[in-house]
Amino acid sequence: MTRREMVQAFGGLAAAGATSPAGAADSKPANEFHLGICSYSVREFRRTLAISLMKQLNVGYVSVKDFHLPYTSTAAEIAKARNEFQQAGLTIVSGGNTDLKDEDPAVLRHYFEYARACGMPLIVAAPIHKTLPAVEKLAREYDIKIAIHTHGPEDANFPTPEVVLRAVKDMDPRMGLCMDVGHSMRGGADIVEEIANAGPRLLDMHFKDLKNRTEKESQCDVGEGVMPVAAIFKQLHKTGYRGCVNLEYEIHSDNPLPGMLHSMGYMKGVLAGLEA
Repeated sequence: MTRREMVQAFGGLAAAGATSPAGAADSKPANEFHLGICSYSVREFRRTLAISLMKQLNVGYVSVKDFHLPYTSTAAEIAKARNEFQQAGLTIVSGGNTDLKDEDPAVLRHYFEYARACGMPLIVAAPIHKTLPAVEKLAREYDIKIAIHTHGPEDANFPTPEVVLRAVKDMDPRMGLCMDVGHSMRGGADIVEEIANAGPRLLDMHFKDLKNRTEKESQCDVGEGVMPVAAIFKQLHKTGYRGCVNLEYEIHSDNPLPGMLHSMGYMKGVLAGLEA
């Protein structure tokens, strides 16, 4: 199907999905993944307004950036922030992207303490190869998953899913991959194939679209570019992925909501069509 045909066929389903209750995702069978939102998408807005914007997407899951829950927060401040997300119907499923490049064990431990206090079962991380053993040790100790984020050709450490998977293949199962589909595509990855290759090591996903598969500046609303959304969702179902597919909308930062609504509506429409 062309994108135009898909939009026409699933437009009604997308509209229905975009207006469903925020907690509707909780009714999904246990073997299905969930759609969520990266709070980085609303990075220009303070937490109260950012939550209000994200709530309009009617999804139940959020990956929180430190803009909206600082690493320096006190226990009381963290409790307040968690309550604000919860009251908006947003479950914190992860945090980051978190820099885990420091070789000081105390610095690394601080981020795990922060994640535990925030109720984050998963840290989206940017380590270096040298810190991976220390990070793995802390992941075991705190029982918190580490999803190493792919940052594309500009990243000297983990540019593609292949590099991440090679680095963690013999590590604890809590060590895995956060596949940013846009950055991974720019790095030359076949997204559908890499989902299959990752298997249970795929712990999280950041979702976006590109008009040109090699140009970072070509990011666009989901459904308007070359990202094979339907094929990706089919492969996630096939592999039994149970994590989140979090929209990370990086453009139009001063007014992101229209594009976020369009992108999430498209994603919901494709997913609803495939499920039907």
